[in-house]
Amino acid sequence: MKKLLLLTLALAIGQLAFAQDGAIFSHYNITPVLINPSAAGFDEDYQLQLNARAQWSGFTDAPTTYAAQFNGPLGDNFAIGLGVLSESAAQLNRLRAHLNYAFRFQVSDKVKLAAGFQTEYQQITLDNGVLNNSFVDLNDQVVEDFMNGKGVFDAALGVYSSFGEHTRVGLSFSNLVRSRLSEEEQDESILKYYTFFASHKLIVEDLNFSLEPSVMVRNIRDVPSQIDVNLMARFLEEQFTSGLSYRSTGALGLLLGTKLSKFELYYSYDIFFQEFQSYNNGSHEVTLMVSFDRKKSTSARRR
Repeated sequence: MKKLLLLTLALAIGQLAFAQDGAIFSHYNITPVLINPSAAGFDEDYQLQLNARAQWSGFTDAPTTYAAQFNGPLGDNFAIGLGVLSESAAQLNRLRAHLNYAFRFQVSDKVKLAAGFQTEYQQITLDNGVLNNSFVDLNDQVVEDFMNGKGVFDAALGVYSSFGEHTRVGLSFSNLVRSRLSEEEQDESILKYYTFFASHKLIVEDLNFSLEPSVMVRNIRDVPSQIDVNLMARFLEEQFTSGLSYRSTGALGLLLGTKLSKFELYYSYDIFFQEFQSYNNGSHEVTLMVSFDRKKSTSARRR
């Protein structure tokens, strides 16, 4: 039993340390900076985002994630973003801080391109409650390392582009540092872990209505590859939003949102098709965004 618990604990540590590095939240189709550092400041405004996600709510010690980040342009060609994230799963906790840097180029009247990178630091710890668990071997090196806190540095690269006013395409590469440090991956490509995102907005002006299909393909460390297909609809001058997402991992997501002046609020609920769904109440996610116009904006915000 002790060996089984320690194995489970080690796997959980690895899951929290690596599994959520890409697409932590499902609202990346609303705010792509969640999965691509080069999207920072892309729409020429300043944006404050607050995100919260409760994974598998109702399940004991289920993962919860909270994040806050700010991004915006600095001059006509440079943008920056910064953020913090706190995540807990069972008795594991992770605190993450990151900086995004993006360089924007107006290639032509209809094509805009940004290239950027991210640097981040993560601190992973175990709760003191582990000390009271009789099944845990306190002399185990894995337990000792994470009781003292284990720090990890990493980096990511990305490109993001718009074609006309309504088409967006982005590609990012994550785990660039840890891939080089891993003995198992030193002979593999440094660009092995990636996230691709593309969207196109269709406007029906007579009905004051728009549809935005999008797709996300990701392959990140220690997590099965995933494909998401999304469809988002906006109504009444984009004051109301609804959406539907299908994930190849066996989940369906429902989205509702509203926009009032510079404030945007979104909520989504994910339900899983596997038998595990009978043991939890699905996943909930909330995003609050506040935008501030740049005084001398060179292009209008898309939404």
